[in-house]
Amino acid sequence: MDAPQDLGPADYRWQHVTDTPGFSGRDGVGALIFKDRMFLLGGWNPTVPEYYPRACVNDVWSSDNGEQWILEKENTFNSTPFFALGNDWEGTHTAGYVVYENKMWIVGGDPLQGHYQPDVWNSQDGRDWHFVNPGAPVPWSPRCLHHTFVLDGKIWVLGGQTLPQFAPSPEAFYQDLWCTEDGLHWTEVSMSEPYSPARGMYSGYVYLHDRIWLLGGGTYDTPKQPHYVYYNDIWCSSDAIRWERQRAEAPWKPRVYHNVAVFDDRMWILGGQTADGNSNDVWYSSNGVDWYELEDTPWPNRHAASTFDYKGALWLMGGCHLQSDVWKLVRV
Repeated sequence: MDAPQDLGPADYRWQHVTDTPGFSGRDGVGALIFKDRMFLLGGWNPTVPEYYPRACVNDVWSSDNGEQWILEKENTFNSTPFFALGNDWEGTHTAGYVVYENKMWIVGGDPLQGHYQPDVWNSQDGRDWHFVNPGAPVPWSPRCLHHTFVLDGKIWVLGGQTLPQFAPSPEAFYQDLWCTEDGLHWTEVSMSEPYSPARGMYSGYVYLHDRIWLLGGGTYDTPKQPHYVYYNDIWCSSDAIRWERQRAEAPWKPRVYHNVAVFDDRMWILGGQTADGNSNDVWYSSNGVDWYELEDTPWPNRHAASTFDYKGALWLMGGCHLQSDVWKLVRV
């Protein structure tokens, strides 16, 4: 596959929308555009036990302007006696989040409750949620930090890993690929070589020029690999099976937990965690080869924030700094 045409740099400006949107600061939130609204699903904040008694929550918020947010679904993930899996999804963060078949989906989860979350849920409104696979855990479990996207009428799960220090499991870094049309029945798909090293740790996904793009990412530290692995290579595929590397090294630092998005016919990298710590640099590209930095970013360093391409702007909010600030980027 040849690289698409480079559209070159453009002029953009950040606008500070609010610091008090109504929801509390958190990271690893599911961020989806659904029925012409921005939705936030769950998230993690260990510093506010009154609202996050189990570190993660399962509340849902929505907005049509980014400044005022509506609580669509209250957090039910409180003390153990009052929560039963099957009636609602466990509080989670950095799970798989997609819009598919006119529903919002949560695919898998994280290990912070001492176990993996091999369940799939969907909703037509954000308030009422349907347990897709009761009694049939996804066959690719145990794993977390997987990359989840929609392509060719299917939901796909790519990569990820286990974290034995949080939940019992053999240590594993995955390079496999799975897909489903209903969230219940999954098929493992063989990818053609060459393909990128095992990885995950994304926030969002990029679909541009009829291709899925992998932009950096990496792996979390484990007992046997006690260090993060960071990448800044660029891969793309039109079918998720045959992949082509567009760049071995992008000009931005290798990173994980960065936000990726599509806005103004360009793919975007926002913040993330590098070997030097959290960052707030912003980069964009129309073809995955030629990258341009948007300088003088006004918002604080962060990773695992929430981003949306919505109403002519690229929105960013929240993240690991655990504040609820809301920003939007517009083309000048």
